[in-house]
Amino acid sequence: MSLFALITALLLEQLHPLSSRKHLHGWLSGYVNYFQHNFNAGEHRHGKIAWLVAVLPLVTGVAVSCRLLYQVHPVLAWAFNVLVLYLTMGFRQFSHYFTDIHLALRAGKLDEARGLLSRWRGFPSHELNAEEVARVTIEQALIASHRNVFGVIVWFVLFSALGLGGAAGALLYRLGQFLRTRWGGGDEMGEFGGFARQAFYILEWLPIRMTAMTFAIVGNFEDTVHCWRTQAASWPDPEAGILLASGAGALGVRLGMPIAQGGVLEDRAELGVGDAADADFMQSAVGLVWRSVVFWLILLLLLTLASLLG
Repeated sequence: MSLFALITALLLEQLHPLSSRKHLHGWLSGYVNYFQHNFNAGEHRHGKIAWLVAVLPLVTGVAVSCRLLYQVHPVLAWAFNVLVLYLTMGFRQFSHYFTDIHLALRAGKLDEARGLLSRWRGFPSHELNAEEVARVTIEQALIASHRNVFGVIVWFVLFSALGLGGAAGALLYRLGQFLRTRWGGGDEMGEFGGFARQAFYILEWLPIRMTAMTFAIVGNFEDTVHCWRTQAASWPDPEAGILLASGAGALGVRLGMPIAQGGVLEDRAELGVGDAADADFMQSAVGLVWRSVVFWLILLLLLTLASLLG
């Protein structure tokens, strides 16, 4: 059931991307702002209470709904899982930026590619050359594909295996990610955002390592393991460093390295081995991500068959 829900959600998102996701994002922002406004007194424990009150009722409600719908009819629970996955998972949440930047670089339209990357990252990119644009775009795509697809799948499958409703796991991961960005992404929240950072670290620990291992399996295994072991810790965010170093090793491309940001050279560690990034490596990154998705779906199919035969 979980496997077919995942396949259906992925196909649905490819065939009919959710056009009103910005409205969902706006509602979620208002929801999160309510707890921030009413609970933020600048202390860690206030952030913890706000996180728990904001997340647990929604996750519990989705889990209970899955259970009740399953008791009525399994197909209803399956449809509910597909709906939640459709809202929380998918490539189309970021792929249009990646595709447009790729096409712009292919056509030699560097300024257009810079503008698209600036809108995607939220930081000016007008100082980057073509190789740097390709490099940063691949980095953004690896992180986005993990957090919009692979991380969601891991928690969906875990909750399904525990009988808690896969949709609740998908929602838990995306809410944790959203609160990490809104409350724990900067210094302005102080101690209030500390628990959001800690909670997402826990939620991210297993998925990011599973994604890195998958990159090793479907990409260059030896280079992936080497880069993961020797380079990941040098990235400012070691968890993101695992993903980027393993992705760079799997692709045989060099990522990271210093780039100009706001007139200042931002010092970044070098990740990966091999050649400099370009539009061809961007296409290779797409192939790596899709091979990883197919690998996970095949693995889930085998586990499902083994469960049925057992």
